[in-house]
Amino acid sequence: MRKFLLLLIVLVTGLVFTGRLFYLQIYDTSFAKLSENNAVKTEYDFPQRGYIFDRNGSLLVQNQPSYDVMVIPREVKEFDTLAFCDLLKISKETLLKKLRVARHYSPRLASPIIPQLTKEEYATLSEKIHKYGGFFIQKRSLRDYEVSHSANVLGYIREVDQNIIDRNPAYEMGEIIGMTGIEKQYEQTLRGTKGVKYIQKDRFNREIGQYKDGVFDTLPARGKDITLTIDAVLQAYGEKLFSNKRGGIVALEPKTGEILSLVTAPYFDPSLLVGRERSKNFTKLYYDTIAIPLFDRGLKAEYPPGSPFKTLTALIAMQENVVSLSERIECRGGYYYGKRGRKLGCHEHKSPLNLQGGIAKSCNTYFCTVYKRVIEKYNSPQEGIDNWRNHLLSFGLGNYLGYDLPVGSRGKIPSSKTYNAKYPNNNWYATATISNAIGQGEVLLTPIQMANFTAAIANRGWWVRPHIIKNIQGKDTIDSAFGIKNKTTIDSKYFKPIVEGMHDVYRDGTATFLQIPDIEICGKTGTAENFKKINGTVKQLTDHSVFIAFAPKDDPKIAIAVFVENGYWGARWAGRIASLMIEKYIKGEITRTDMEAYVLNGSLEEEYAKPYAGKPFKINQ
Repeated sequence: MRKFLLLLIVLVTGLVFTGRLFYLQIYDTSFAKLSENNAVKTEYDFPQRGYIFDRNGSLLVQNQPSYDVMVIPREVKEFDTLAFCDLLKISKETLLKKLRVARHYSPRLASPIIPQLTKEEYATLSEKIHKYGGFFIQKRSLRDYEVSHSANVLGYIREVDQNIIDRNPAYEMGEIIGMTGIEKQYEQTLRGTKGVKYIQKDRFNREIGQYKDGVFDTLPARGKDITLTIDAVLQAYGEKLFSNKRGGIVALEPKTGEILSLVTAPYFDPSLLVGRERSKNFTKLYYDTIAIPLFDRGLKAEYPPGSPFKTLTALIAMQENVVSLSERIECRGGYYYGKRGRKLGCHEHKSPLNLQGGIAKSCNTYFCTVYKRVIEKYNSPQEGIDNWRNHLLSFGLGNYLGYDLPVGSRGKIPSSKTYNAKYPNNNWYATATISNAIGQGEVLLTPIQMANFTAAIANRGWWVRPHIIKNIQGKDTIDSAFGIKNKTTIDSKYFKPIVEGMHDVYRDGTATFLQIPDIEICGKTGTAENFKKINGTVKQLTDHSVFIAFAPKDDPKIAIAVFVENGYWGARWAGRIASLMIEKYIKGEITRTDMEAYVLNGSLEEEYAKPYAGKPFKINQ
């Protein structure tokens, strides 16, 4: 038995060693790879990014050739650094720093030394680069913008750095990645797939041809083209109208949720963030903390919506059955409330007014009255305010809308928790929140949220999630979420009087001088009070100009929200801009040239030069 045990141990030991040797030689290629790494050079062929088109097929972004000086640190031999630096037009210190960074990234992988050579630089350098071992020129493509607008929509690209590579190892040093806008949101679609070439080298480190006849080489696959919902002509016109002004425009197609225009101002030419000057230009834009040109006001700025919000107050009041269409409410120059007889003022207009007249004349008293009834209908103000809030959430307010762009803000629709935290022992009443009735108080919305609830009114009670992608090359459909109708909590029958009231705003209300021939527009002016906390003290600054509208009345093709910071009152700037945008989109031309001249020649730069005029987001503190 002991004789067999010894034989068994010998056999098992032999099998283990044989199996391990077989694995190392046949299955484990790490040693082979290590050997090959010394004899095979890997070169990447970066693909062209996909093109970007507008909804009408106009080319917005294509590509242009670019050339980068690359280095493989372990292959660098002694060379004349001063001559090489003179050739590259950089300092010796810069070159040595870049070589240290490249060596830290990888001694055997290529890293960029000088990106984006001009054609002239490439022509000069390509004749002499062979003198400098370890350095070579790699061709790739950069963005070539066919338009000077829509920088906030299109976004920009940049080279990946070590932090990006650590998060996503699929990228190599020298590759580019979308950082904002469409370039970021649809990076995987636009990026394409890089090709790889393996070059065999001899024992003297000289290239001798393709490794294994190129059997492992792959060709680059170009990124897919995408078509946006943006109308390039309308977008360019919107930016033109916002010259010397700050704010934003969001225009939607109500039935589809497609974003027709997304303007933020001040704006900049997207080509500033391409080429060798990209870093310098970006730094200048980034550190402009007054105008904040990199801040997308249409998606991120949170403003008090002002009087356009009254349309929602009216809808909720009707849904809650606290007011009838025929009831008229008396206005004595403002809404009086509280034991001390506090007054929320109103501008002069005829009185009393019904709901339709209240919208047309923008009566604060009317909407404060019906709002108070909505809150006090329930057993407690907490229950009342939360019910009011739930109606507003159904319009997409107080949360992210889920659109396909990488930035945004939630806005704010206050709840009972908001006021329980503000008042000791939860001791508060409807009148403590009365400013909510007219779009002030604690209510904050982004321009895209305002455009979205306008689209819901235009559709008489439903909305489609806003989105900016219309088509992707090779795909039959886009995200199914962009085709779903989101219904509000308001019955469709209550929207008709709101639509008529908004139509009256143009016929005999606060926007009569903004009428466009042959287009029935429904709108609502707004003057949003602008409060800011400065050094611990709340100060009131120049009001904002706000306007929402849709047209045509009975078959809406466009819904729009315009917000002009420090623009005084709704019809002065925002109303004019909205009306011109509507005419431009529907007619393709402008007949109200008088109104256009007023907007194009007007400027608010003096207003913005005043102390504390900047900082557009979360301003109602």
